[in-house]
Amino acid sequence: MYRLHDYHYTLPESAVAQRPVPGRDRSRLLILCRRTGRMLHRRFFHLPEWLLPGDVLVINNTEVFPARLFGKKETGGKVEVLVLDYPERPAGPDARRGVRCRCLLKAAKRLRPGARILFDATLTAEVLEGKGGVYWVEFVCTGDFEAALYRLGRIPLPPYIQRPSRLPTPQDAVSYQTVYARKRGAVAAPTAGLHFTPALFERLKEKGVQVAEITLHVGYGTFLPVRSADIRKHVMHAEGYRVSEAAAEAINAARDRGSRVVAVGTTCVRTLEFVSNDKGRLTPGSGACDLFIYPGYRFKAVDAMITNFHLPRSTLLMLVSAFAGREKVLAAYEEALRLGYRFYSFGDAMLIL
Repeated sequence: MYRLHDYHYTLPESAVAQRPVPGRDRSRLLILCRRTGRMLHRRFFHLPEWLLPGDVLVINNTEVFPARLFGKKETGGKVEVLVLDYPERPAGPDARRGVRCRCLLKAAKRLRPGARILFDATLTAEVLEGKGGVYWVEFVCTGDFEAALYRLGRIPLPPYIQRPSRLPTPQDAVSYQTVYARKRGAVAAPTAGLHFTPALFERLKEKGVQVAEITLHVGYGTFLPVRSADIRKHVMHAEGYRVSEAAAEAINAARDRGSRVVAVGTTCVRTLEFVSNDKGRLTPGSGACDLFIYPGYRFKAVDAMITNFHLPRSTLLMLVSAFAGREKVLAAYEEALRLGYRFYSFGDAMLIL
C-alpha cells in the first residue's frame, strides 16, 4: 500500500469534466459505505437525506484569488507569473516598498535575478532569487497592488481544464469558487465545496445539521505529482490554515455528544486532523499545515467526508484511500467510470460514510 503504482488507475480523457453541470447541486453523488464497500447513486441535492440532526458539516471558506499574471520582459518576451501566496499590503514605513511574493515563472528563457517584468503602466516586478523552481518576486505598483492584481490577474484553473485561449472565461471565475468563499488566499479551489448552493444550506439547517467554517488556503502543491516510488518519501507543501475558537468549539461539542463530523473535501480533512489531539479534540489557531495522509493513518477528528474524484497517483487519492480503504475506493472509481461519472474539479462527488 506504500507503492506509488498502487494508486494508479486508467482514466479516459473524456471523463475529465471541463465545465460544471448547470446547477451546482445537480452533480451526481456516489455514496460509499467504508465499512461494507456498498455503493449507492444519487444527486448532490439528496445530501440532506444522508446527514443527521446534530452532525457538523465542516467547510473551507478560502477564496481563490486571480493569481495568474501575464507580462513581458524588457526585451519583449512573454512571461507568465503565478503568485503562490496572497500578498499582504505593507503598512507604516514599508508602505512605499514593493510587495514580495513567492511565484512560479514561465518564459521562453529562464529569468535571472534582476530581470524586470512589465505588466502595464502601473505595475512592474523584479525577479529577486529562485530555488527549486520557485522565485521571490518584488512587485512595484504606482497604486494599490491588490487592486492591480484583481484588475490584471486571472483565476488559475487547474492544468487539466482546457480552454481554447488558455485563459479562464468570466464564467470560470464564478464556477471555480464556492458560494461561501470569503477568505482570500488560495490558488486552487476546495472543489468538493463547489456543489453547494444557498438553498441546499437552508435544507441542511432545517434538518438540524450545523455548519462550521475553517480556512485552508489551497496551494499549488495540490497539483504537484508524487514522484517517489515509495509514497512515504513524498514531502507535502505547507499551506496556511486558521481554525477559529467558534469552529473548534462546535466541532468539539459534536464529538462530546457523539454526533458526526463531516468534512467537505480533503482540505478540511487535513486541517481537522492536523489540529486535533489523539482524542479528536481540536485546538483553535493558525499556522502551516503539511500533513500527508496515506493508508495506515489513524483518523481522529473526521467521521465522514465529501470529496470529488481525484487524479491517479495523487496525494488526494491516497488520503481518500486511507479513509475508506484503497480497494474500496478504487472499486468505487471503477464503478463511477463505468456509469459515466465526471472526474476532477468540475466533476461529480462522493459521500463516504
